[in-house]
Amino acid sequence: MSDQICPLCDRPIPEGGGSLHHLIPKLKGGKGGPTVLLHQICHKEIHATLSEAELARDYATIEALQSHPRLAKFVAWVRKRPPGFRSKVPGGRRKR
Repeated sequence: MSDQICPLCDRPIPEGGGSLHHLIPKLKGGKGGPTVLLHQICHKEIHATLSEAELARDYATIEALQSHPRLAKFVAWVRKRPPGFRSKVPGGRRKR
């Protein structure tokens, strides 16, 4: 089976290295809604950057996520890494 591609960073996701992201957070009515398979590091960066409310209101598509300034910077950085790259999420966590 060929690797799936992470829609956020366009790199292949190694077998077992993916994480399911609900485009509309489950807590905001997205249970059973659309999901995408992302790299774990990409998924963690999304949740370190945006609140559930922001995700539901303004960032419910891959295109919207890619347009966020911090996520755009992250994607540019992570694209240079190998597909299996894992790291602690760079930068500070979002303010709650």
